[in-house]
Amino acid sequence: MNGILFATLIVAGIGLVAAVLLSIAAKYMSVPVDEKFPAIRAELPGANCGACGYAGCDGYAKALASGAEENPGKCVPGSKAVAEALSKLLGKEAVAQEVKVAYVRCNGNCDATGKKVERIGDASCKAAGLSFGGDGKCRFGCLGCGDCAAVCPEHAILVENGVAVVNRRLCIGCGMCVRTCPRHLIELVSPMQPVIVTCMNKEKGASARKNCTNACIGCGLCARKCEQGAITVTDNLAHIDPEKCVGCGACKEACPQKCIH
Repeated sequence: MNGILFATLIVAGIGLVAAVLLSIAAKYMSVPVDEKFPAIRAELPGANCGACGYAGCDGYAKALASGAEENPGKCVPGSKAVAEALSKLLGKEAVAQEVKVAYVRCNGNCDATGKKVERIGDASCKAAGLSFGGDGKCRFGCLGCGDCAAVCPEHAILVENGVAVVNRRLCIGCGMCVRTCPRHLIELVSPMQPVIVTCMNKEKGASARKNCTNACIGCGLCARKCEQGAITVTDNLAHIDPEKCVGCGACKEACPQKCIH
């Protein structure tokens, strides 16, 4: 009986010493937490998209709390509302990010183009692109595997008829799809941008049209019709300067391929 009592006292003593040591360690070795951080983090939407330039909302909140970041207006998904809330909290003036939405520059749906090989099973866009340059005839077009849709935090992207399509009402402009697309077909544009070329094919007209009936053929009709000088044709592909474009629609009407939307 005495042996059991003695063993119990030893264990209890060890536990007491350990508790004291842990308490001392917690007091003297703790990392101080900036009191501003929880308040700042609570105002951020939690999309963790990285559009602010930091590794998620926690990274941006820590930078603002520590003073390493001066601008409380870098949260693209939060837009003006979050910028104003953080500005008030930190007593700083925010320079809000310009609101933008994603746009997929490909109009090569299943009705306009075909397959050069048959893909077996599911694949990612990155993997499909490494295998025969994708299964589609157009080597510049959307691969259609939905990598962009998979990373979209707002579920704003769907693959419809072989091409990724962005729901602009749901898009928050975080840019995750832009960084994911291996063919760089997705751009962030102003929601007020009236006209855009929905093609990235740089082949000469005959080859481009052979692979996709909706492809830009670089004919230059759009550029000749534009009275603002907003359109140039480089590498067999039309480009529209949004700063000069007034949205008159003359280029859209002139395009024989109907690839200007």
